Amino acid sequence: GPQPPVPAGLPGAPGAVALGELDCRPAGSQAKVHVSVPPLVEVMQGKKVTLDCTPLENPDHFVLEWFLTDRSGARHRLASVEQQGSQLQGTVHDFRGRSPPYQLDSQGRLELPQAQVGDERDYVCVVRAGASGTTEATAKLRVFAIPETTEVIPNRGTLSVMEDFAQEIATCNSRNGNPVPRITWYKNGQLLDVPMEVNSEGYMTSRTVREASGLQSLTSTLYLRPSKADREASFHCAAHYSLPLGNQGRLDSSPFHLTLHYPTENVRFWVGSPSTTEGWVREGDSIQLLCRGDGSPSPEYTFFRLQDKQEKMLTINLEGNLTLVGVNRSQSGTYGCRVEDYDAAEDVQLTKILELRVAYLDSLELSTGEELSVLLNSSRTTVNCSTRGLPAPTLRWTKDSVPLGDGPTLSLSPVTFDSAGTYVCEASMSTVPFLSRVRSFKLLVQGSPELRAEEMEPKAEGGWTEGDEVRLTCLARGHPEPELTWSQLGGRPAEPVLGGQGWVSSSLTLKVTSALGREGVACEASNPHGRVSHVFHFGTGEQPWGRGAGKGAPASGQLTETSPKIKRDGNVTQPPGEPELSHSGSQRPEQKGLLVGGGGARGGSGGFGDEVSEGLGPLVTGTCRSTG
Repeated sequence: GPQPPVPAGLPGAPGAVALGELDCRPAGSQAKVHVSVPPLVEVMQGKKVTLDCTPLENPDHFVLEWFLTDRSGARHRLASVEQQGSQLQGTVHDFRGRSPPYQLDSQGRLELPQAQVGDERDYVCVVRAGASGTTEATAKLRVFAIPETTEVIPNRGTLSVMEDFAQEIATCNSRNGNPVPRITWYKNGQLLDVPMEVNSEGYMTSRTVREASGLQSLTSTLYLRPSKADREASFHCAAHYSLPLGNQGRLDSSPFHLTLHYPTENVRFWVGSPSTTEGWVREGDSIQLLCRGDGSPSPEYTFFRLQDKQEKMLTINLEGNLTLVGVNRSQSGTYGCRVEDYDAAEDVQLTKILELRVAYLDSLELSTGEELSVLLNSSRTTVNCSTRGLPAPTLRWTKDSVPLGDGPTLSLSPVTFDSAGTYVCEASMSTVPFLSRVRSFKLLVQGSPELRAEEMEPKAEGGWTEGDEVRLTCLARGHPEPELTWSQLGGRPAEPVLGGQGWVSSSLTLKVTSALGREGVACEASNPHGRVSHVFHFGTGEQPWGRGAGKGAPASGQLTETSPKIKRDGNVTQPPGEPELSHSGSQRPEQKGLLVGGGGARGGSGGFGDEVSEGLGPLVTGTCRSTG
């Protein structure tokens, strides 16, 4: 019996391949001739087909004829082959208008170059072998053609979900295939099981066209009753076509989406960026009020402001955006958005309102100017910082980035020279980032100078000897800035001490001489509020003052200081042997003598005695006096 077909013209199967043996003996006869003809030949369009009908018994003489059976059943002789001995004589009798024409090969097989859809016919082979009888067999030829790319044409109109019947969704075309392809429809990748019968929910129609080439085209149109859920659905169609050996192919179209009309069901209205989590916007920023309804197509949006319970219309647009450029505090208030959708259900709330809260912060005001001058040791000094803002700002005072406290009032008591400097009031809002203000003032502390002395050069073990070089330094502060002078020439001009809280420093370098023992060396700090001086005393070198012995006989080679002598009545009492302060820091003394040292006495104004003896290295004794 017949066997499954094998395609011709495919890889591994060149030409036509015999698909089974057919015992072709006339009914009731005892014919001895047999032919093997494939009952079904499958080939792809454009490939060559070879039909074989060779007698199996190999008789000495036979005539083989090929006939084409038309659609009416009539036979048309195409070619014949006659064998005489070992020779084959073949003739093509009728081309039937085929191009390229039918051919016979050297073995008498019928060839169809470049298979065409029009070749799909029954081909009958008749063999006459004289006394061996006559027999015939039929081969059916099928030609397959893959259709062109599947094309989908969506309905570009707007489909209303409010209609109660199925509407045209799209048309799908699969052209020039063979046999005719089959079209299916998909939504979100899932097969749509729609019938061919017209109904109100969904169906499809199909139309087949046979082209002039003999190839076939299929057009399918999909009808559905869309819903709002289809607004984001992806649709496409696919053409399924047949291949030899029962195989199938598939060509999918590109996806498409529907444009739907559906009424608004929900409306949202909010303040767009920039805004804080608490809903505040900063004065001066440009902000957007955003309104969105979920209807389609986008309806008109009306923006308004409620003032005295009356709507003041601001704008109407299709975007649902209202931009306020450089918003100010006067624009705080109630704003509304209304979606103009007349298809919406009566119970849908189409109007929404919100409160716009504009945060602002005015410039800071201080109860003092950019500078505040107070007297040293003033009992209580206060400065107030004020502003207007919403939400309520937090005020904080700092000095040199060090927090002094929260609140509008800065209180200083008592006032010292350490109190001098720049004070900053900062206003900020924890709920509104980046909205802040600062204002500062400089505090000047007026007062008689404060003076301290230090010995920069260390003493050699055993004390000073004549000719040694010693460096003496005085530091002072006050306001106005004090002037530092020396009783000996050569003092360096006063310079600010780095990070020294208003201190200025001057130093004097000189050699130890016996003359210094008689006069000593003094530095003086003065400003309009008073004077204060420090005297370095030197012994004569005749009495052995011991280091750290306090006030006693000075030892030879020791440098000493005596207690400062200070009067507050504006007059300075000059102790015996103290020098007059007649030289500025730029002059140089020309004296000789011995520098004598010993234990230091504490005293002086502004805590001078304590400061001299703490952290200043080896103690230098001397006298400090001031007037003020």
